[in-house]
Amino acid sequence: MKHFLLINLFLLVAVFSEAQVGQWRGPNRDGKFNETGLLKIWPATGPELLLTVEGIGKGYSSPIAEGDFIYTTGMIDSMDCASCIDMSGTIKWKTIYGKSWSKSFPDTRGSVTIDGDRLYVISGEGELVCINKTNGEIIWKVDADKNFESERHTWGVSETPLIVDDKVICTPGGNRTSVVALDKMNGRLIWESKCVGGQRAYTSPTFFQYKNFRYILATTANNLIALVPETGNVACTFDYFKEGKWEWQPGLIWTNTPICKDDEIYISMGYDFPSIMLKMDSLGTSVSKKWVDNTFDNHHHGVVEVDGKIYGSNWKSNRDGQWVCMDWKTGEVAYVTDWFTKGSMVYADGMLYVYEEKSGNVGLVKPDPKGFEVVSSFKVSKGTGPHWAHPFIGDGKLFLRHGDVLMVYKIKA
Repeated sequence: MKHFLLINLFLLVAVFSEAQVGQWRGPNRDGKFNETGLLKIWPATGPELLLTVEGIGKGYSSPIAEGDFIYTTGMIDSMDCASCIDMSGTIKWKTIYGKSWSKSFPDTRGSVTIDGDRLYVISGEGELVCINKTNGEIIWKVDADKNFESERHTWGVSETPLIVDDKVICTPGGNRTSVVALDKMNGRLIWESKCVGGQRAYTSPTFFQYKNFRYILATTANNLIALVPETGNVACTFDYFKEGKWEWQPGLIWTNTPICKDDEIYISMGYDFPSIMLKMDSLGTSVSKKWVDNTFDNHHHGVVEVDGKIYGSNWKSNRDGQWVCMDWKTGEVAYVTDWFTKGSMVYADGMLYVYEEKSGNVGLVKPDPKGFEVVSSFKVSKGTGPHWAHPFIGDGKLFLRHGDVLMVYKIKA
């Protein structure tokens, strides 16, 4: 029986891993992409630009590629629109899936999540939608924020939905519930968690697995939450709001998905708020602080862990920041350095890919705690607005988005 259970657990993990390739920030939402054979240095003018597509709608969401197609989201007029684009640049279909956030920073932020022949996406007003990947037809739609009485922050919804087993996960926050799971095939409610307190955050949930722990990690604007996927029961919470001085809003402007390694969870946000390494207890029923840091306050750009080091950028102001390397175990800072300003970062095949937010400089960087070495760089010149979309890597290509423009670069060696 023990061997049977172990085999089934292995198969469950394998199925989950295979199903989650086409999503924001890579298979595990930790900024790591499973690509190999990539260039270790670019030409002086940057990698070959294979494709430019304009008119995808305004937004900060990441393009998501799978096979021969790229899926984007963007605001057209006042509506969020999903597009399917082939590798020749032809737009195969466009689908309006919900209302854009109409107040501060209204451009689309949420990316699609690919699961089999379906896409899942959340509009700026909190409408959770399932779309046929082949023809763009809407299969089902649930106004999650309205139905579950969400309480929002100033900037609406930036969430990308998470698929776990037969469920699609959404985090409306508010006084009724914090996290909900819907049947991914038909949109019916499977469970809604108890309310742990706090408004809707800007983070996207992720999956946490270590030994016999198997949890969904989600957030409200106050709390990190670990939930049992099958039932929605809250295994443990951590009140992040109480860990620093915060007077701007009732809840935190928390945008970064936690990253995990073994039984530890790293959380960070900007605004001079402390970043914290949490350690889960042996029963999976509580977390405790392992260390606290006041240097690496990543804004909304994501961090990555490579060989026991955490890499990313910190926040000096809304327009300025530096690049940081920190030890995962101790929180000791290895370096803090300037390179234009802060920005997003992902990792593939032994290299960091950085995309600074102000001028659109893209750098290829060695992950080395001795220093921030930019091996190659180029500048994105198309599109408008801040460079906030996180890069996506797949099939030997680098996918970047700036405003209503999609760019695809060849980075295969």
